[in-house]
Amino acid sequence: MILEVAILNVIPGLENEFEAAFKQASTIISRMGGYVSHQIRRCLEHSNRYILLVEWETLEDHTVGFRGSPDYQQWKQLLHHFYAPFPEVEHYKDPL
Repeated sequence: MILEVAILNVIPGLENEFEAAFKQASTIISRMGGYVSHQIRRCLEHSNRYILLVEWETLEDHTVGFRGSPDYQQWKQLLHHFYAPFPEVEHYKDPL
């Protein structure tokens, strides 16, 4: 299992629009091959910051399968214009 972690800094004032778009985008990611689960949380200290955690079966399910899919283009169109700066995405695995 791979955990994708992204800190999402949304342009201030666009949080409600982002959250509505993310609800729509959630249906895209959840139907992808290798997808296990995801959650998003809003920061208490910085109301325009979110953390996105996505579990994938393999790294390639995210980096090749999802990012290489036509659905990813729709994901980008829905969400990428909300970010400033663009998020850095990292992947983690269980060390044991």
